[in-house]
Amino acid sequence: MSALLDSFARAFDALATADAAGLGAHRRDALAAALRDGLPGPRSEAWKYTSLRALERRSFDDAPAANATDDDALTSVIAAIPSPRMIFVDGRYDAANSDLSGLPNGVDAMPLSRTLRELEPRDANFLMRRYAGADEVFAVVNAALAEEGATIRVDRDIVVEAPLHLAFVSTGMNPESAAHLRHFVDLRNGAALTLVEHHLALGAHRGLRNHVAHVHLGQRARLTHARIQNEGDGASLVVREDAVLAREAEYRRLDLELGGSLSRHELNARLEGEGATLAAHGVLFADSKRHLDTRLGIEHIARDTACDLRWRGLGADRGRAVFHGGITIREGADGADANLTNKNLLLSANAEIDTQPVLVIHADEVKAAHGATVGQLDPTALFYLRSRGLPEAEARAMLTAAFCRELLNTIDDDALRGTITEALDRALARIEGDTP
Repeated sequence: MSALLDSFARAFDALATADAAGLGAHRRDALAAALRDGLPGPRSEAWKYTSLRALERRSFDDAPAANATDDDALTSVIAAIPSPRMIFVDGRYDAANSDLSGLPNGVDAMPLSRTLRELEPRDANFLMRRYAGADEVFAVVNAALAEEGATIRVDRDIVVEAPLHLAFVSTGMNPESAAHLRHFVDLRNGAALTLVEHHLALGAHRGLRNHVAHVHLGQRARLTHARIQNEGDGASLVVREDAVLAREAEYRRLDLELGGSLSRHELNARLEGEGATLAAHGVLFADSKRHLDTRLGIEHIARDTACDLRWRGLGADRGRAVFHGGITIREGADGADANLTNKNLLLSANAEIDTQPVLVIHADEVKAAHGATVGQLDPTALFYLRSRGLPEAEARAMLTAAFCRELLNTIDDDALRGTITEALDRALARIEGDTP
């Protein structure tokens, strides 16, 4: 057994909530499956561009219980997160610094730990999902070990005006720690919510963060979801989201992958109701020696569904960005409209970008297009800016920023768009002055 899996087995033995909400047998089965199947190797199509050899040799401890009030830096980071907010520090809910007072009636937002401790077992049914694929080991481990996360339910026709912020902060108190979090977002018919995720670190650490989220959108529900991943250098982050959209539901999201050492993000969406729409855009910024892997799996199941997927990738220094955009239009999903574009810039000779758009159609009368490009900054545009007196570094930075900011305009909320722009600009500042 690898050192990584062995550390997961030890964590299970110490799990306080192993049998909570009737989950004991399911958790034990999940752990046994993970230990039996092991980690996916290079022969796994879903992991062929992302090696786990270095990770499987590592061993992780439980994340420490941090006291947010004792750390001025942590207090400052949390203070910058608007309310309403849920704060998680090193994988544990921080009730003292969370603030849900601004949420209207009809919205339930609580930590998973409370769900396991206080509510009916059926409220934790989403934890019972089984994962059969040999390449889904991190989701399987999450099913065995997760005892914290965010559970959010919005009642029918409730429109939440203020964005709800989820902040996941790594302190580095135990730099070799692991945290497994499970989230559930359920919007009933006609409900609307804006959700903002912040993945932050107070400094470099080598911990592992494993997130699995379930998103259920009822008929005509609307979810806007922004995710800013700015984990610390050296961190490993594995995130998976599974979304199901009912009739005329609308899911709009924007992902910024800016930090960490190894980051794997998987977004799966099933458009099960007629007229359901998904707009999922993102930026992968692989500088330094970062390895960023994003995998989309979108299924059109009902008639007249639509997806619009626009992604930008940047490779600088010795960074590597991996993108897989998969769209499947099932039989009977006539009238589907699917569009995928993945444009990438190589900003250094040692960077690498691998992109794989995939479109599978089993229906008639559909509109679908997909494409991917990898190139460098336009020399004509660069020459134009240089001829106007801009130094080369400034001209390159301006063109690179413009390449990414196009996607930010898909966010209607001015304050949220400003937050996202600021995070992107701080990341781009790391490569000012780089040359191919």
